Amino acid sequence: MKNFEKAMVGLDLTEMDEILIPKISAVTGILGIQKIYFIHVSKDLSLPEEITKNFPDLIAPADEAIKSEIKSLLASSKFPKNIEIEIVVEEGNPMSTVLRWAKIKDVDLMIMGRKKVLEGSGSLAKSLAQKAPCSVMFIPELVNIKIPERILVPMDFSAHSHFTFQFADKAAEEFGSTIFGLHLYEVPSGYYKTGKSFDEFAAIMETHARNDYEKFLAKHSHKDFDCMFVLKDNGNEGKFIIDKAKELNIDLILMGSRGRTSSAAVLLGSIAEKLVQANNEVPMLIFKKKGETMSFFDALMKI
Repeated sequence: MKNFEKAMVGLDLTEMDEILIPKISAVTGILGIQKIYFIHVSKDLSLPEEITKNFPDLIAPADEAIKSEIKSLLASSKFPKNIEIEIVVEEGNPMSTVLRWAKIKDVDLMIMGRKKVLEGSGSLAKSLAQKAPCSVMFIPELVNIKIPERILVPMDFSAHSHFTFQFADKAAEEFGSTIFGLHLYEVPSGYYKTGKSFDEFAAIMETHARNDYEKFLAKHSHKDFDCMFVLKDNGNEGKFIIDKAKELNIDLILMGSRGRTSSAAVLLGSIAEKLVQANNEVPMLIFKKKGETMSFFDALMKI
């Protein structure tokens, strides 16, 4: 896929890297990646003076030692010969440093691992999903990477759903995949004031959602696709979507951002944020039209 020619992969020098790197090797051909930047950010690369005094053989700078370690990990994975690889080791705040390098290198995609069994909060991955100036892909620890045969697209039939579905449709055509849409609807809290029961108003809301779906197809000339209309309960929407994805044996969840905004908190929308928080089981791609969050990113870098 020509959308993702340049990718950046975050490494944390834990056991997760040994799991993630072979998966990256497998995904390069699927995504059409031509160049990969492997980046590690340490808060402090300098060695304490007492250590260097007591162990004079430690003459290699810490960044060079880390690069050597990463090179060894990469050597054990069979990356295609046509893939250009560059290793970046930096000192500083992990999030702002990774974002800065993503802009400097003009990457199309950021790839992060998601831990399920291994220790780690995943907080950096969640923050990058919000603020990255490009698309972000999450690869779970326990999942084998393959060409996606079944793609789930949560949607609200808005303009950003249109751009996400365009990309999903292109991916489905290229891979021979099946697209499943998922629309969550809910009953307004004041429904009882209308004199109708909960079930009656739920039926009204579903009909409204299906009408939005038909208008969405007509407005953007999309072909018909299998879309599920599901009444949202009071639970976590993110977990609910993951459960649906596992039930349907989904290979990839594809969700779009909302585009230009001045606030990091709404870059993905509330459901997308909850999905990022909850998902460490299904490969997921947060699709962003490249550069749309740059205005926010530029402001962030000036703080």
